[in-house]
Amino acid sequence: DISACLVGSEMCIRDSYLPMQLDFLGMTVRMQTLYMSWLACILTIVIVWCITSGSKMIPGRAQVALEMFFDALGGLIESNLGKEGREKLQAFFFTLFLYLFVSNELGVFLPSIGVHFTSPTNDVNTVFALSILVMVIAYIYGIGRNGIHYFGHFVKPYLPFLPLNLIEEIAKPVTLALRLFGNILAGEILLIVLYKLCPWVIPDIWVLFSLFVGVLQAFVFTMLSIINIAPSFVKH
Repeated sequence: DISACLVGSEMCIRDSYLPMQLDFLGMTVRMQTLYMSWLACILTIVIVWCITSGSKMIPGRAQVALEMFFDALGGLIESNLGKEGREKLQAFFFTLFLYLFVSNELGVFLPSIGVHFTSPTNDVNTVFALSILVMVIAYIYGIGRNGIHYFGHFVKPYLPFLPLNLIEEIAKPVTLALRLFGNILAGEILLIVLYKLCPWVIPDIWVLFSLFVGVLQAFVFTMLSIINIAPSFVKH
């Protein structure tokens, strides 16, 4: 029963001995999302540690691939944020991408071994937290570099554009979050449906496509985050 696996925007692990939600100060905490977020953090740390712990002057293939991606991402950051932005935020964007990559892929393979883990990014709370974090960083650097003049872009090119600029500013984290949330949640729901209807071949094909989608969505979120922070490194 597919509907039994869906609770709000997340899938449940059936018969789990761990609490799936906690009520705290009038709020409901979805523990399933926290478990998967912690797992994604651990896996991200382990992956980077495994690749970098044996760093050599003559690197292996994994180290070369990681360094090439790190440099390529740094080039994209520098082209949008300048050298200062690259120096200050390259590590953040690299970590953000790896975390999103691992999170997006968590819900892809594990149904085939009988336990359905879920992607933390299939929970709207996770993606909104990440998008709000990006906007907070943008404001911190924008105000830190430009002071009160940073808010001058809200009245450009003219004061009557203030309402439109405010709507645009609110829409940035909303669209950033919902784009990732919608793609990952839809992919996991479809994967469950395919396993129910035809458990052979077709779900495996979709798994391969979902892997590509997970990488693509992690890259899109990271690039849009870079673009959203870029105005903070422009003199106002």
